[in-house]
Amino acid sequence: MPLDSRPSIDEDESGTERGGALAPFQHPVFRAVWSANLVSNFGGLIQGVGAAWMMTSIATSSYQVALVQASTTLPIMLFALVAGAIADSFDRRKVMLVAQCFMLVMSVLLAIFTWQGWMSPWLLLAFTFLIDSGTALNSPSWQASVGDMVPRAKVPAAVTLNSVGFNITRSVGPAIGGIIVAAFGVATAFAVNALSYIGLIVVLSRWKREEQPASLPRESLGAAMAAGVRYVAMSPHIGKVLVRAAAFGSTAGSVLALLPLVARDVVHGGALTYGILLGAFGVGAVCGALVSVRLRQILSSEVMVRYAFAGFALCGLTCALSTQAWLTALGLLIGGGCWVLALAHFNTTVQMSTPRWVVGRALSIYQTATFGGIALGSWIWGVVADAHGAPVALVAAAIAMLAGGALGLILPLPQLRNPNLDPLDRWTEPMLALDLQPRSGPIAIMIEYVIREEDVPQFLALMNERGRIRRRDGARNWTLARDLEHPEIWMESYHTPTWLDYVRQNRRFTHDDAAVTERIRALHRGPDRPRVRRWIERPTSRGTLVARKEQAEQ
Repeated sequence: MPLDSRPSIDEDESGTERGGALAPFQHPVFRAVWSANLVSNFGGLIQGVGAAWMMTSIATSSYQVALVQASTTLPIMLFALVAGAIADSFDRRKVMLVAQCFMLVMSVLLAIFTWQGWMSPWLLLAFTFLIDSGTALNSPSWQASVGDMVPRAKVPAAVTLNSVGFNITRSVGPAIGGIIVAAFGVATAFAVNALSYIGLIVVLSRWKREEQPASLPRESLGAAMAAGVRYVAMSPHIGKVLVRAAAFGSTAGSVLALLPLVARDVVHGGALTYGILLGAFGVGAVCGALVSVRLRQILSSEVMVRYAFAGFALCGLTCALSTQAWLTALGLLIGGGCWVLALAHFNTTVQMSTPRWVVGRALSIYQTATFGGIALGSWIWGVVADAHGAPVALVAAAIAMLAGGALGLILPLPQLRNPNLDPLDRWTEPMLALDLQPRSGPIAIMIEYVIREEDVPQFLALMNERGRIRRRDGARNWTLARDLEHPEIWMESYHTPTWLDYVRQNRRFTHDDAAVTERIRALHRGPDRPRVRRWIERPTSRGTLVARKEQAEQ
């Protein structure tokens, strides 16, 4: 029986959320994918324990041990933007199926190579890199699909539940992984991971995703990536999240990267000890996820993230200085809670600040910043540990964490809100006298306003925001000019490369953007609405005409 992603009867017509933190479970497709993903996460964590512990026995330096963590995060940094563009351009369910099947094949090969005794440090890193390249392809589609599985009002709860699910597995998965490695060997841990993908592949195959017919041709991969980068670059709130996420990942990632060395050299334990320490981190993360809703109600975004930085610094210091496993585990409980509070809040802020057409790319850029920071931090702290020991590296990382929290004095995070980012759908293509093709262009747009002198300061402030929105959605060369002979007349102008780009730019206009437009129109004092004139540029030289014709025929 296929899984239906249509809204369930518990949801009213306005999309108002019911059921609180567990409301997303009222939707069968989310419930099924979440459960299957829980099993897959178990396998991934068991594989991670096996890889990290195997590296401690075959590596020749601490540097190679730390690179296990880097190899799991580097693919996300390298491929996330491409994966985000794919998530926004193709069927996300099919993208996830391809990614899961690829990871299944790579995990089977990893298990076979280990059983045959063919494994070396660099080959282990290569397999880890390939498996997590599948994760990099899967992750933007999975996270962006949350909005396809539940209404927008339930997205924050769904993001938190995803964190809860991952950290439930983190709380017990590493300990199970340690038991499997200790009792049956690393190859068995890798085989268990391969089996864990099967359930999610089955669920995704049964998901009856509601298809939305595309009203415009699909963008090329390069154009889609550029549009995603442009959107994020022109969204200052998202930019702040990216900087803070990179700072958090590059410092907090040191604990997970060096934890195998802490388990072996500082608390003098084995694979089971390492799994228990990771489990303590996971328990803390589950607790952090459960209290995150309440904390968001009583703390501002910036205060909550500063506490997360400070709490993780305490975790790093505990791991560096404690020689008792129980005390190190207590520090990791705090660290796990701070980890999920910060990263889930970053993720939710990006999702709630981004419309559906670009959410996969925005999330992929966020992941690039976060996991790029983790990969870079893992390498840096691994080098420090190789030269001075894991405790010194962790103390230095803890000091850097405190500095990352202080970064909020310069780049404070925006308060989480829920703007209406659904397409406005008021714009209709104008009737044109010329027979334009979608590739015809460049197109020049001019909009004329009549503004009283006393309204000019407010008009300029609103037009500054209007220009940002235009450029964010694809407009180029946006300018605002004033008539020298008739100062009450103002002209807004911008370009798009083609007519199709102009249509696409107008289709991206959201309800939240419309508030700016309405305030500008309220200042307009002309007898009619602001006059819009659309032009197509025409070259005058024969050489340019031939080049344009050849380009249009390609």
